[in-house]
Amino acid sequence: MLKGISPLLNADVLHALKSMGHGDMLAIVDTNFPADAIARQTRLGHLLRIDNVSAAEAVAAVLSLMPLDTFITDAAGRMEVVGAPDEVPQVQQEVQAAIDRAEGKHWPLTPVERFAFYERAKAAYCVIQTGERRFYGCFTLTKGVIPPETE
Repeated sequence: MLKGISPLLNADVLHALKSMGHGDMLAIVDTNFPADAIARQTRLGHLLRIDNVSAAEAVAAVLSLMPLDTFITDAAGRMEVVGAPDEVPQVQQEVQAAIDRAEGKHWPLTPVERFAFYERAKAAYCVIQTGERRFYGCFTLTKGVIPPETE
């Protein structure tokens, strides 16, 4: 364990977060997502895991270290419910709350159609699969910057 770092973030995930640059995106997905097949097509090229936790717990852990990109409007995305794009399931409400807490303000999740989400995940730096079993527990987050400290 490391002081100040969530124990949910294993060495592989920490390395990926550190390796990502401004504008790089990651996908945090549920257990039903075709994570391994998609992850093989990402920049990292293999699947990362944060097992036995919900999507909201994984998002909170990642955002405890990684800022969201303020230069784009879709730095946080969610997979749309098929046939009901305006529906926001409980799992997505929980992730919305985790994002808002991490950012200290409301940060809307951009809805992304299911197959467009798959393509977006393929273009990501990495895919992190969680233990989330509820449907539509799939999200993308784009890394922002940490400004220099003021003197």
